[in-house]
Amino acid sequence: MQSKTIELRTADGVADAYLAHPDDGEHPAVLFIMDAFGLRPRIEEMADRIAERGYVVLAPNVFYRAGRAPALDLPDPGDPGARSSFMQKVRPLSEQLTRDRLASDGGAYLDYLAQLAPGPVAITGYCMGARLGWGIAAAHPDRVAALAGFHGGGLVTDAPDSPHRSAGHLNAEVYFGHADEDPGMAPEQIAALDRALDEAAVRHLTEVYEGARHGYTMADHRAWNEAACERHFDALFALLERSLEARPA
Repeated sequence: MQSKTIELRTADGVADAYLAHPDDGEHPAVLFIMDAFGLRPRIEEMADRIAERGYVVLAPNVFYRAGRAPALDLPDPGDPGARSSFMQKVRPLSEQLTRDRLASDGGAYLDYLAQLAPGPVAITGYCMGARLGWGIAAAHPDRVAALAGFHGGGLVTDAPDSPHRSAGHLNAEVYFGHADEDPGMAPEQIAALDRALDEAAVRHLTEVYEGARHGYTMADHRAWNEAACERHFDALFALLERSLEARPA
């Protein structure tokens, strides 16, 4: 397997990204959308693990407009106060990713992957990345075969542009692995998301991971849960195999 940091051009500038892929042959592609803590070693570890299963994996710094990763200093994982302060800094960066910007950036990420891997791609997103991944899949339905989201937030809101309202734009098989101890995705929000997917006739599977908190896949996060993290990889690989017909490296 090979990995490196690359730069790719978008309509608004140049985004840095982490790229991992098998050594030889053609392999299907996965677009990995980071959580709010940004592009960092943990994201690279996860991208590497997916690539080792036979995929070309691109993990862009979606906050590239604020500078190369890390755009912000990461908080001390043992200090809840530091995390709160960090999230206040992250929120404006996330809010800059409007639907139009997300569609444009997503198109640039998909264009880059198209140079390396034939056919449609899969998207996997974490925390806010689940919402951003949804936005990219909805904006480019013919290019995205699968969408996975783990401990996602902001998927169901009262806003007119809430992601769940655009379920009809998806053309991907969808999987969500929610944390059952996640205040950002309460049971009623999960139910609303499932209703939207049902009404849009989107093939999907939703699972709630018992005993898991928001951030359960992130080993550098206080919420990391090894069992839930391994379950997430099992579910993700099953989705990728169904939708992309991966060829093991």
